[in-house]
Amino acid sequence: MSPEFLNTIIQKGETIQVEFKTATFELPKNVFESVCAMLNRQGGHLFLGVTNDGTIEGVIEDCVADMKLAFVSSVNNIAQLNPKFYLNIHEVEIDGKTILYAYIPESSQVHSYLGKVYDRNEDGDFDISNNPDLVRQLHLKKQGSFSENTIYPAIKLTDLRADLIQRSRTLANNNKPGHPWMELNDDQMLRSANLWKKDWKTGEEGYTLSAALLFGKDEVIQQILPHYKTDAILRKENTDRYDDREIVKTNLIESYDKLMAFVAKHLPDKFQMEGDQRISVRDKLFREVIANTVIHREFINEYPARLIITKSEVTIENWNRPHGSGRFHLDTYSPFPKNPVIAAFFREIGRAEELGSGYRNSERYTRLYTNGGEPVFEEGDIFRTIIPVGDFVDPVNDLAVDPANVHKIDGAGDGAVDGAVDRAVDRAVDRAVDRAVDRAIDRATNETKQKLTSLLKAILKDEGRRNPDYQKITKLGSESTIKRYLDQLRETGFIEFKGTAPQTGGYYITDKLKKIIDDK
Repeated sequence: MSPEFLNTIIQKGETIQVEFKTATFELPKNVFESVCAMLNRQGGHLFLGVTNDGTIEGVIEDCVADMKLAFVSSVNNIAQLNPKFYLNIHEVEIDGKTILYAYIPESSQVHSYLGKVYDRNEDGDFDISNNPDLVRQLHLKKQGSFSENTIYPAIKLTDLRADLIQRSRTLANNNKPGHPWMELNDDQMLRSANLWKKDWKTGEEGYTLSAALLFGKDEVIQQILPHYKTDAILRKENTDRYDDREIVKTNLIESYDKLMAFVAKHLPDKFQMEGDQRISVRDKLFREVIANTVIHREFINEYPARLIITKSEVTIENWNRPHGSGRFHLDTYSPFPKNPVIAAFFREIGRAEELGSGYRNSERYTRLYTNGGEPVFEEGDIFRTIIPVGDFVDPVNDLAVDPANVHKIDGAGDGAVDGAVDRAVDRAVDRAVDRAVDRAIDRATNETKQKLTSLLKAILKDEGRRNPDYQKITKLGSESTIKRYLDQLRETGFIEFKGTAPQTGGYYITDKLKKIIDDK
C-alpha cells in the first residue's frame, strides 16, 4: 500500500482493525498479543513507530532490520505463535520518518501466543484462555466462516493420495531445504499443515475439506463436491463455442499443473533477464494468476471456476466471498484470504507468495508481458481477473528461441558458413515453433526467419558494429525494428553486446554459435 493511503488510516485513529505501537528501537513486548488477537478476530493494520494518539514518532533506522527479522521469526515460530502464520512487515516512510507496517488478515484458525488465546474488541486485546465458552465461540466462528475447515470424519488416510503427499513433501523441501515435513509421516504432516480439525460443537474430529481438495482421490472429491471443476476454454476462432477445452476436476495440486499446461499450450511466451536469470514472463505471470484461481475461491458454491483465453484477453473467474465490490487498486487494497489453510500450504510448497504479493506480481509481469498493459481485478460474488493479451506480441520477440534446442550443423570449410548460419537459425526457430505447438506457426513466418538469418550473417561477417550500422547494412527496417531483431538474436544466445556503453560497444558472435558452425 502507498504511504499516502497508510497515512489516511493512521489519521483516523485506532479501531478494532487498526493498532498503533510505540517502537523506537525494539519490538514492544505486547505486539504479538495484538497479532494473535487480530488473526483471531477481523484482521487489520498494525503500525510500529506510531503512538496511541496517532503521532508518528518513527523507528531508529539502525534498528529496522533487527526488528523486522525478530517479527518474522516470531510469527513463524510455532513455540510462540501456534499455529504459525506467515506474515511480513514493511518499512514505510511517512513525514520523513520510518515506521513499520504489517497487514494482518483474519485467519481461519484460532491462534495462541505463548500458550494464551487472545481476542480483540474496540478496547484492545484480551486473554480469553481461561474462558472456555469464549474460546469455543471463536472456534465455531472460524468453522462457520471458512468452508475449508469443514470436517469429514469418514475420510481416512487411505482416501488421500500418498504419492501427492510425498510429492508435496519434496516440493516443500526444495523450497525450504531441511523442511520439517521431511521428518514426519503422512498423518503427522497433514496435521501439522492444519488439515485435521476438531469440531468444537459436536466433538468430532477428522480431515477437512482442505485435505480432500489438496490430496483426495478424484472419486472422493467428486462425492464431496459433485459440482467442483475448473473449465479451461480457448475461444479465438470459434467464439460461439470453443477451439479447445479442458474440464479439470482433480485435486488442487494437479489442477494447478493442468491449468498451467493449458496456458502454455495456447499463449505465446516471452523471455526476460531477471538479474542473471533468463525467465519466462508468461510462466511468471500465470503462476500467480493460476495459483490465485486455485486457492482463493469458495468451493462449496456450485459456480465453476473458468479460465477463458480469447484473442484479446485471458479472463479468470471464480465464486467468491466478497469483502468489497468493483475494481480494486493495489495501492489501497487490503487482501483477504479466502482459504488461509490452502494458501499456507501452497506457500510451503513454493507455489504461492505472501498474501497480496500475488496481485502485485501479476501487475508487474502483465506489464512486461504486454509491453505496458494493466491487469484488472474485480471483487464481487464472482471474483474476476482480466489479463490483456491482444496485439502487443511482436512476431520476432515471440519466437522464443532456446539455444539449448539447437541441433548441430553438418558442414565443412569456410564456404559452408552461410549455410550453417541459415540452418542454425532455422533449426533454432523451428524447435521453438515445435514447442509452442500450432499457435506459433503463424507468427514464426518464413519472412521473419529470413530477416533474422540476414541480420545474423551480417554480424558474423562484420562484428563489433552497432544498431544503426546493421540497419544500413541489412536495410531490414528502421533502427527500432533492428533493435527488436537484435534483442531476439541475443535471446537465442547467438550474439552478445560487448562494450562499456552503447556508443562504443558492438555486437559479436558468441562461442555458442561458433561451436555450432565449427562442429562439422
